[in-house]
Amino acid sequence: MAMKETMVEQGFVPWDSTKEMPNEAKSSFLKSRVWEMGIYFHVLMKPLRAQFFLALDRGAANPALRGQQMSNSSFPTEFLLLPFTDTRQLQLLHFGLFLGIYLAALLGNGLILTAIACDHRLHTPMYFFLFNLSLIDLGTITTTVPKAMANSLWDTTTISYAGCATQVFFYILFVAAEFYLLTIMAYDRYIAICKPLHYGTIMANRTCVNMAAAVWGSTFLYAVLHTANTFSLPLCQGNLLDQFFCEFPQILKLSCSDAYLREAGLLVVSVVLAFGCFVFLVLSYVPIFRAVLRIPLQQGRHKAFSTCLPHLAVVSLFISTGIFAYLKPPSISSPFLNLLLAVLYSMVPPALNPLIYSIQNKELKCAVRRQIWGMFSST
Repeated sequence: MAMKETMVEQGFVPWDSTKEMPNEAKSSFLKSRVWEMGIYFHVLMKPLRAQFFLALDRGAANPALRGQQMSNSSFPTEFLLLPFTDTRQLQLLHFGLFLGIYLAALLGNGLILTAIACDHRLHTPMYFFLFNLSLIDLGTITTTVPKAMANSLWDTTTISYAGCATQVFFYILFVAAEFYLLTIMAYDRYIAICKPLHYGTIMANRTCVNMAAAVWGSTFLYAVLHTANTFSLPLCQGNLLDQFFCEFPQILKLSCSDAYLREAGLLVVSVVLAFGCFVFLVLSYVPIFRAVLRIPLQQGRHKAFSTCLPHLAVVSLFISTGIFAYLKPPSISSPFLNLLLAVLYSMVPPALNPLIYSIQNKELKCAVRRQIWGMFSST
Protein backbone atom coordinates (compact mmCIF):
# COMPACT_ATOMS: atom_id res chain seq x y z
CA MET A 1 0.00 0.00 0.00
CA ALA A 2 2.84 2.34 0.81
CA MET A 3 4.51 1.53 -2.54
CA LYS A 4 1.30 2.29 -4.38
CA GLU A 5 1.00 5.67 -2.65
CA THR A 6 4.65 6.42 -3.48
CA MET A 7 4.08 5.60 -7.19
CA VAL A 8 1.05 7.89 -7.26
CA GLU A 9 3.07 10.68 -5.69
CA GLN A 10 5.78 10.23 -8.41
CA GLY A 11 3.22 10.48 -11.20
CA PHE A 12 2.61 6.80 -11.92
CA VAL A 13 -0.99 5.71 -12.11
CA PRO A 14 -1.58 2.02 -11.26
CA TRP A 15 -3.30 -0.04 -13.94
CA ASP A 16 -5.92 -1.37 -11.55
CA SER A 17 -7.05 2.17 -10.74
CA THR A 18 -8.34 2.53 -14.30
CA LYS A 19 -11.25 0.35 -13.31
CA GLU A 20 -12.68 3.28 -11.35
CA MET A 21 -12.28 5.73 -14.31
CA PRO A 22 -14.97 6.60 -16.82
CA ASN A 23 -14.57 5.14 -20.30
CA GLU A 24 -13.35 8.40 -21.89
CA ALA A 25 -10.77 8.95 -19.14
CA LYS A 26 -9.67 5.33 -19.38
CA SER A 27 -9.15 5.61 -23.17
CA SER A 28 -7.16 8.82 -22.78
CA PHE A 29 -5.05 7.27 -20.08
CA LEU A 30 -4.23 4.19 -22.21
CA LYS A 31 -3.29 6.33 -25.22
CA SER A 32 -0.95 8.41 -23.08
CA ARG A 33 0.68 5.26 -21.69
CA VAL A 34 1.20 3.80 -25.19
CA TRP A 35 2.69 7.11 -26.36
CA GLU A 36 5.08 7.17 -23.38
CA MET A 37 6.18 3.58 -24.09
CA GLY A 38 6.81 4.44 -27.76
CA ILE A 39 8.99 7.39 -26.80
CA TYR A 40 10.87 5.26 -24.31
CA PHE A 41 11.48 2.52 -26.96
CA HIS A 42 12.62 5.13 -29.50
CA VAL A 43 15.15 6.58 -27.07
CA LEU A 44 16.38 3.11 -26.12
CA MET A 45 16.88 1.93 -29.73
CA LYS A 46 18.44 5.13 -31.05
CA PRO A 47 22.07 4.13 -30.31
CA LEU A 48 21.57 0.63 -31.75
CA ARG A 49 19.96 2.06 -34.89
CA ALA A 50 22.83 4.48 -35.36
CA GLN A 51 25.38 1.67 -35.12
CA PHE A 52 23.39 -0.44 -37.62
CA PHE A 53 23.28 2.28 -40.30
CA LEU A 54 26.94 3.08 -39.67
CA ALA A 55 27.82 -0.54 -40.44
CA LEU A 56 25.77 -0.39 -43.62
CA ASP A 57 27.56 2.76 -44.72
CA ARG A 58 30.93 1.16 -44.11
CA GLY A 59 29.96 -1.90 -46.15
CA ALA A 60 28.78 0.25 -49.05
CA ALA A 61 31.95 2.31 -48.99
CA ASN A 62 34.29 -0.70 -48.72
CA PRO A 63 33.97 -3.28 -51.57
CA ALA A 64 36.29 -5.63 -49.70
CA LEU A 65 33.66 -6.04 -47.00
CA ARG A 66 31.05 -6.86 -49.60
CA GLY A 67 33.40 -9.39 -51.15
CA GLN A 68 33.98 -10.88 -47.71
CA GLN A 69 30.24 -11.17 -47.16
CA MET A 70 29.87 -12.77 -50.60
CA SER A 71 32.68 -15.20 -49.86
CA ASN A 72 30.86 -16.39 -46.76
CA SER A 73 28.15 -17.86 -49.03
CA SER A 74 29.07 -21.49 -49.79
CA PHE A 75 26.69 -21.76 -52.76
CA PRO A 76 26.12 -18.39 -54.48
CA THR A 77 23.07 -17.76 -56.64
CA GLU A 78 25.16 -16.47 -59.55
CA PHE A 79 28.72 -16.13 -60.83
CA LEU A 80 30.56 -13.16 -62.33
CA LEU A 81 32.39 -13.91 -65.58
CA LEU A 82 35.55 -12.13 -66.69
CA PRO A 83 34.72 -9.45 -69.30
CA PHE A 84 36.91 -8.93 -72.34
CA THR A 85 36.84 -5.17 -71.93
CA ASP A 86 34.94 -2.39 -70.19
CA THR A 87 34.80 -0.17 -73.29
CA ARG A 88 31.41 -0.29 -74.98
CA GLN A 89 32.79 -0.04 -78.53
CA LEU A 90 35.17 -2.95 -77.94
CA GLN A 91 32.36 -4.99 -76.43
CA LEU A 92 30.35 -4.57 -79.63
CA LEU A 93 33.48 -5.49 -81.61
CA HIS A 94 33.82 -8.68 -79.60
CA PHE A 95 30.16 -9.44 -80.23
CA GLY A 96 30.66 -9.09 -83.99
CA LEU A 97 33.82 -11.19 -83.94
CA PHE A 98 32.20 -13.97 -81.92
CA LEU A 99 29.12 -13.87 -84.13
CA GLY A 100 31.29 -14.32 -87.24
CA ILE A 101 33.18 -17.26 -85.72
CA TYR A 102 29.95 -18.85 -84.51
CA LEU A 103 28.24 -18.53 -87.89
CA ALA A 104 31.32 -19.93 -89.65
CA ALA A 105 31.29 -22.95 -87.32
CA LEU A 106 27.55 -23.46 -87.84
CA LEU A 107 27.88 -23.22 -91.62
CA GLY A 108 30.93 -25.45 -91.95
CA ASN A 109 29.80 -28.19 -89.60
CA GLY A 110 26.23 -27.98 -90.87
CA LEU A 111 27.40 -28.54 -94.46
CA ILE A 112 29.50 -31.54 -93.40
CA LEU A 113 26.59 -33.04 -91.46
CA THR A 114 24.22 -32.56 -94.39
CA ALA A 115 26.69 -33.91 -96.96
CA ILE A 116 27.49 -37.05 -94.97
CA ALA A 117 23.85 -37.72 -94.11
CA CYS A 118 22.54 -37.23 -97.66
CA ASP A 119 25.35 -38.71 -99.78
CA HIS A 120 25.37 -42.51 -99.65
CA ARG A 121 28.95 -42.58 -100.99
CA LEU A 122 30.08 -41.09 -97.66
CA HIS A 123 28.43 -43.78 -95.54
CA THR A 124 31.77 -45.24 -94.45
CA PRO A 125 33.37 -45.57 -91.00
CA MET A 126 35.67 -42.56 -91.50
CA TYR A 127 32.81 -40.24 -92.41
CA PHE A 128 30.59 -41.72 -89.73
CA PHE A 129 33.11 -40.63 -87.10
CA LEU A 130 33.52 -37.30 -88.86
CA PHE A 131 29.75 -36.86 -88.61
CA ASN A 132 29.98 -37.34 -84.83
CA LEU A 133 32.95 -34.96 -84.66
CA SER A 134 30.94 -32.23 -86.38
CA LEU A 135 28.11 -32.74 -83.89
CA ILE A 136 30.60 -32.39 -81.04
CA ASP A 137 32.09 -29.23 -82.54
CA LEU A 138 28.65 -27.68 -82.85
CA GLY A 139 27.88 -28.58 -79.25
CA THR A 140 31.21 -27.23 -77.96
CA ILE A 141 30.94 -23.82 -79.58
CA THR A 142 27.21 -23.52 -78.80
CA THR A 143 27.91 -24.14 -75.11
CA THR A 144 30.23 -21.13 -74.69
CA VAL A 145 29.83 -18.58 -77.48
CA PRO A 146 26.11 -17.55 -77.33
CA LYS A 147 26.38 -16.59 -73.65
CA ALA A 148 29.60 -14.66 -74.31
CA MET A 149 27.91 -12.82 -77.19
CA ALA A 150 24.92 -11.96 -74.99
CA ASN A 151 27.19 -10.62 -72.25
CA SER A 152 29.09 -8.43 -74.72
CA LEU A 153 25.89 -7.18 -76.32
CA TRP A 154 24.03 -6.39 -73.10
CA ASP A 155 27.11 -5.24 -71.13
CA THR A 156 26.75 -7.79 -68.35
CA THR A 157 28.97 -10.43 -66.77
CA THR A 158 26.57 -12.49 -64.65
CA ILE A 159 25.50 -16.09 -65.13
CA SER A 160 23.13 -17.97 -62.86
CA TYR A 161 24.23 -20.90 -60.71
CA ALA A 162 22.12 -23.33 -62.74
CA GLY A 163 23.34 -21.82 -66.01
CA CYS A 164 26.94 -22.18 -64.90
CA ALA A 165 26.41 -25.82 -63.91
CA THR A 166 24.76 -26.52 -67.29
CA GLN A 167 27.62 -24.88 -69.14
CA VAL A 168 30.21 -26.89 -67.20
CA PHE A 169 28.33 -30.15 -67.83
CA PHE A 170 28.02 -29.73 -71.59
CA TYR A 171 31.52 -28.37 -72.02
CA ILE A 172 33.04 -31.36 -70.19
CA LEU A 173 30.78 -33.70 -72.18
CA PHE A 174 31.77 -32.36 -75.61
CA VAL A 175 35.48 -31.86 -74.88
CA ALA A 176 35.89 -35.37 -73.45
CA ALA A 177 33.84 -36.86 -76.31
CA GLU A 178 36.00 -35.07 -78.89
CA PHE A 179 39.22 -36.36 -77.34
CA TYR A 180 37.98 -39.95 -77.22
CA LEU A 181 36.53 -39.72 -80.71
CA LEU A 182 39.81 -38.41 -82.13
CA THR A 183 41.50 -41.43 -80.56
CA ILE A 184 39.02 -43.78 -82.25
CA MET A 185 39.51 -41.97 -85.57
CA ALA A 186 43.27 -42.55 -85.26
CA TYR A 187 42.57 -46.25 -84.79
CA ASP A 188 40.32 -46.17 -87.85
CA ARG A 189 43.12 -44.66 -89.97
CA TYR A 190 45.57 -47.22 -88.59
CA ILE A 191 43.36 -50.12 -89.68
CA ALA A 192 42.63 -48.53 -93.07
CA ILE A 193 46.31 -47.99 -93.96
CA CYS A 194 48.20 -50.70 -92.10
CA LYS A 195 45.60 -53.50 -92.41
CA PRO A 196 43.49 -52.62 -95.47
CA LEU A 197 42.46 -56.22 -96.19
CA HIS A 198 40.86 -56.57 -92.77
CA TYR A 199 39.33 -53.10 -92.68
CA GLY A 200 35.81 -54.19 -93.64
CA THR A 201 35.81 -56.93 -91.02
CA ILE A 202 37.30 -54.95 -88.14
CA MET A 203 35.50 -51.66 -88.77
CA ALA A 204 32.05 -53.09 -89.49
CA ASN A 205 28.98 -50.89 -89.17
CA ARG A 206 27.93 -52.47 -85.90
CA THR A 207 31.41 -52.00 -84.46
CA CYS A 208 31.46 -48.33 -85.43
CA VAL A 209 28.06 -47.72 -83.86
CA ASN A 210 29.15 -49.46 -80.67
CA MET A 211 32.32 -47.34 -80.52
CA ALA A 212 30.37 -44.11 -80.96
CA ALA A 213 27.80 -45.20 -78.36
CA ALA A 214 30.61 -46.03 -75.93
CA VAL A 215 32.09 -42.55 -76.44
CA TRP A 216 28.81 -40.74 -75.83
CA GLY A 217 27.78 -42.95 -72.91
CA SER A 218 31.11 -42.84 -71.05
CA THR A 219 31.55 -39.10 -71.52
CA PHE A 220 27.99 -38.45 -70.38
CA LEU A 221 28.63 -40.39 -67.18
CA TYR A 222 31.98 -38.64 -66.75
CA ALA A 223 30.38 -35.20 -67.20
CA VAL A 224 27.64 -36.02 -64.68
CA LEU A 225 30.15 -37.15 -62.05
CA HIS A 226 32.48 -34.22 -62.68
CA THR A 227 29.73 -31.60 -62.59
CA ALA A 228 28.00 -33.05 -59.53
CA ASN A 229 31.29 -33.31 -57.65
CA THR A 230 32.41 -29.80 -58.64
CA PHE A 231 29.19 -28.04 -57.67
CA SER A 232 28.86 -29.93 -54.41
CA LEU A 233 32.04 -28.22 -53.16
CA PRO A 234 31.51 -25.24 -50.83
CA LEU A 235 32.94 -22.02 -52.27
CA CYS A 236 34.95 -19.82 -49.92
CA GLN A 237 36.60 -17.41 -52.36
CA GLY A 238 33.64 -15.41 -53.67
CA ASN A 239 31.90 -15.85 -57.03
CA LEU A 240 34.24 -14.15 -59.55
CA LEU A 241 35.48 -16.52 -62.28
CA ASP A 242 38.71 -15.73 -64.10
CA GLN A 243 37.25 -16.79 -67.47
CA PHE A 244 34.60 -15.65 -69.97
CA PHE A 245 32.63 -18.89 -69.51
CA CYS A 246 32.11 -21.36 -66.69
CA GLU A 247 35.03 -23.76 -66.60
CA PHE A 248 35.49 -26.24 -63.78
CA PRO A 249 39.17 -25.35 -63.02
CA GLN A 250 38.07 -21.76 -62.35
CA ILE A 251 35.29 -22.97 -60.05
CA LEU A 252 37.74 -25.18 -58.18
CA LYS A 253 39.85 -22.10 -57.48
CA LEU A 254 36.91 -20.68 -55.54
CA SER A 255 36.42 -23.78 -53.42
CA CYS A 256 37.73 -24.31 -49.91
CA SER A 257 41.19 -25.85 -49.68
CA ASP A 258 40.06 -28.90 -47.73
CA ALA A 259 37.05 -29.50 -49.99
CA TYR A 260 39.26 -29.42 -53.09
CA LEU A 261 40.68 -32.82 -52.12
CA ARG A 262 37.33 -34.42 -52.97
CA GLU A 263 37.86 -33.50 -56.60
CA ALA A 264 41.53 -34.50 -56.69
CA GLY A 265 40.81 -38.21 -57.19
CA LEU A 266 38.60 -37.59 -60.21
CA LEU A 267 41.17 -35.23 -61.68
CA VAL A 268 43.89 -37.85 -61.35
CA VAL A 269 41.71 -40.40 -63.17
CA SER A 270 41.02 -37.83 -65.91
CA VAL A 271 44.72 -37.10 -66.40
CA VAL A 272 45.54 -40.82 -66.59
CA LEU A 273 42.83 -41.44 -69.20
CA ALA A 274 43.90 -38.41 -71.26
CA PHE A 275 47.53 -39.52 -71.16
CA GLY A 276 46.50 -43.02 -72.22
CA CYS A 277 44.60 -41.63 -75.21
CA PHE A 278 47.59 -39.48 -76.15
CA VAL A 279 49.94 -42.48 -76.05
CA PHE A 280 47.48 -44.45 -78.19
CA LEU A 281 47.41 -41.62 -80.73
CA VAL A 282 51.19 -41.56 -80.97
CA LEU A 283 51.44 -45.36 -81.24
CA SER A 284 48.80 -45.33 -83.99
CA TYR A 285 50.48 -42.71 -86.17
CA VAL A 286 54.01 -44.13 -86.00
CA PRO A 287 53.12 -47.26 -88.04
CA ILE A 288 50.79 -45.15 -90.23
CA PHE A 289 53.64 -42.93 -91.41
CA ARG A 290 55.90 -45.94 -91.90
CA ALA A 291 53.27 -47.63 -94.07
CA VAL A 292 52.59 -44.47 -96.08
CA LEU A 293 56.26 -43.85 -96.77
CA ARG A 294 56.59 -47.41 -98.13
CA ILE A 295 53.88 -46.81 -100.77
CA PRO A 296 55.73 -46.74 -104.13
CA LEU A 297 53.27 -44.65 -106.11
CA GLN A 298 53.10 -40.91 -105.49
CA GLN A 299 49.35 -40.87 -106.10
CA GLY A 300 48.68 -43.56 -103.51
CA ARG A 301 50.92 -41.80 -101.01
CA HIS A 302 49.11 -38.53 -101.57
CA LYS A 303 45.71 -40.20 -101.08
CA ALA A 304 46.85 -41.78 -97.82
CA PHE A 305 48.22 -38.50 -96.54
CA SER A 306 45.00 -36.69 -97.53
CA THR A 307 43.03 -38.86 -95.11
CA CYS A 308 45.58 -38.71 -92.26
CA LEU A 309 46.96 -35.18 -92.28
CA PRO A 310 43.61 -33.43 -91.61
CA HIS A 311 43.00 -35.66 -88.61
CA LEU A 312 46.54 -35.11 -87.37
CA ALA A 313 46.14 -31.34 -87.77
CA VAL A 314 42.90 -31.36 -85.79
CA VAL A 315 44.47 -33.48 -83.03
CA SER A 316 47.52 -31.20 -82.86
CA LEU A 317 45.38 -28.05 -82.68
CA PHE A 318 43.13 -29.51 -80.01
CA ILE A 319 45.89 -30.91 -77.79
CA SER A 320 48.42 -28.09 -78.15
CA THR A 321 46.01 -25.30 -77.22
CA GLY A 322 44.62 -27.27 -74.29
CA ILE A 323 48.04 -28.25 -72.93
CA PHE A 324 49.41 -24.72 -73.18
CA ALA A 325 46.29 -23.27 -71.54
CA TYR A 326 46.33 -25.61 -68.53
CA LEU A 327 50.08 -26.29 -68.14
CA LYS A 328 51.56 -22.86 -68.87
CA PRO A 329 53.98 -21.45 -66.26
CA PRO A 330 52.32 -19.20 -63.67
CA SER A 331 54.94 -16.52 -64.38
CA ILE A 332 53.43 -15.78 -67.81
CA SER A 333 49.81 -16.06 -66.70
CA SER A 334 47.60 -12.99 -67.08
CA PRO A 335 43.85 -12.36 -67.51
CA PHE A 336 44.32 -11.30 -71.15
CA LEU A 337 46.43 -14.37 -71.97
CA ASN A 338 43.90 -16.65 -70.26
CA LEU A 339 41.08 -15.15 -72.33
CA LEU A 340 43.09 -15.48 -75.55
CA LEU A 341 43.94 -19.11 -74.88
CA ALA A 342 40.33 -19.86 -73.96
CA VAL A 343 39.23 -18.48 -77.32
CA LEU A 344 41.85 -20.62 -79.07
CA TYR A 345 40.88 -23.95 -77.53
CA SER A 346 37.12 -23.40 -77.21
CA MET A 347 36.21 -21.50 -80.40
CA VAL A 348 38.92 -21.90 -83.04
CA PRO A 349 38.96 -25.74 -83.37
CA PRO A 350 35.19 -26.08 -83.96
CA ALA A 351 35.38 -23.34 -86.61
CA LEU A 352 38.52 -24.65 -88.34
CA ASN A 353 37.82 -28.40 -88.27
CA PRO A 354 35.41 -28.34 -91.25
CA LEU A 355 37.94 -26.32 -93.27
CA ILE A 356 40.81 -28.64 -92.33
CA TYR A 357 38.91 -31.78 -93.31
CA SER A 358 37.60 -30.36 -96.58
CA ILE A 359 40.90 -28.99 -97.95
CA GLN A 360 42.56 -32.33 -98.79
CA ASN A 361 39.46 -34.52 -99.02
CA LYS A 362 38.12 -34.50 -102.57
CA GLU A 363 35.17 -36.76 -101.81
CA LEU A 364 33.97 -34.48 -99.04
CA LYS A 365 34.50 -31.34 -101.13
CA CYS A 366 32.50 -32.80 -104.01
CA ALA A 367 29.70 -33.84 -101.67
CA VAL A 368 29.55 -30.36 -100.09
CA ARG A 369 29.49 -28.74 -103.54
CA ARG A 370 26.63 -30.99 -104.58
CA GLN A 371 24.71 -30.00 -101.45
CA ILE A 372 25.30 -26.29 -102.03
CA TRP A 373 24.39 -26.61 -105.72
CA GLY A 374 21.26 -28.55 -104.80
CA MET A 375 20.16 -25.84 -102.33
CA PHE A 376 20.60 -23.06 -104.89
CA SER A 377 19.02 -25.02 -107.74
CA SER A 378 15.97 -25.91 -105.64
CA THR A 379 15.34 -22.22 -104.91
